[in-house]
Amino acid sequence: MDENFLAGYPSLQDAKSLVSMLQGLKLVVFDVDGVLTDGGLWYADAGEQVKRFNVKDGVAMKLLPKWGIYVAVITAKDSAPLRKRMSDLGVTHFYPGCHNKAEAFDEIASALGVLPEQAAYVGDDVIDLQVMPNVGVAFCPADAHVLVQRYSHFVLTKAAGQGVAREVADVILATRMSLESAYEWAQQPEFEKK
Repeated sequence: MDENFLAGYPSLQDAKSLVSMLQGLKLVVFDVDGVLTDGGLWYADAGEQVKRFNVKDGVAMKLLPKWGIYVAVITAKDSAPLRKRMSDLGVTHFYPGCHNKAEAFDEIASALGVLPEQAAYVGDDVIDLQVMPNVGVAFCPADAHVLVQRYSHFVLTKAAGQGVAREVADVILATRMSLESAYEWAQQPEFEKK
């Protein structure tokens, strides 16, 4: 456990049950717009053409599976840039254009043999409340809608698109080991390869 890192989160100091839940996670599900992006939509004549992702989130989404934690993405939007980013990161549990997030979550959890209490969900807006009350740990960015913050076990310090997935990964991994140990994988040349 990385106690020095976790000391920066006072809410964890008084919530040993939350630390235990974080240690038991086997799946993390991310929303996209308002979580992995800043929520802005860039349109051109041909439709949505550009999405800005934070490279730090990419490291997190590739690192979690190295430590036995599945990564999935469920999002109401769909676009070529989004599909390209998920492909680049090797995200195989990817549900674009999904409006029934609860059904998609149940499908992923069942396919992976993960119980709802062994899963975390990271969302920012009210559509994410289809899933957030039913998982072990619900995370949201610092600028998530107030209702989502009410249902979150953990309101992050990062705002949408500013490294939310990286902060989630750091918190989860720090409950299990030092961050130095967690990031040994990411320092290997082969880490950047698919």
